[in-house]
Amino acid sequence: MAIKVRIPTPLQKLTNGKAEVECSAKNVLELVDALEKDYPGMKERLSDGGKIRRFINIYVNEEDIRFANKEETVLKDGDSVSIVPAIAGGC
Repeated sequence: MAIKVRIPTPLQKLTNGKAEVECSAKNVLELVDALEKDYPGMKERLSDGGKIRRFINIYVNEEDIRFANKEETVLKDGDSVSIVPAIAGGC
């Protein structure tokens, strides 16, 4: 069993239109590397210098990694990861 990763619409052009992909990783940083291997260009959009970009929110089983162990948050088979770009703007 693998980790299911929900891909936001703006990044689906990198996954050939897939809204969900599967991969294996021990933590969030490894997950980013695994995504980059299968979907080139993903890493530069999600991370910078080994840290998740501040305007990208990542949830593991609906828990925000910023309140867990950030990039070192442990992953296991069967986990569900959601990548959510921050939305800003307004008047």
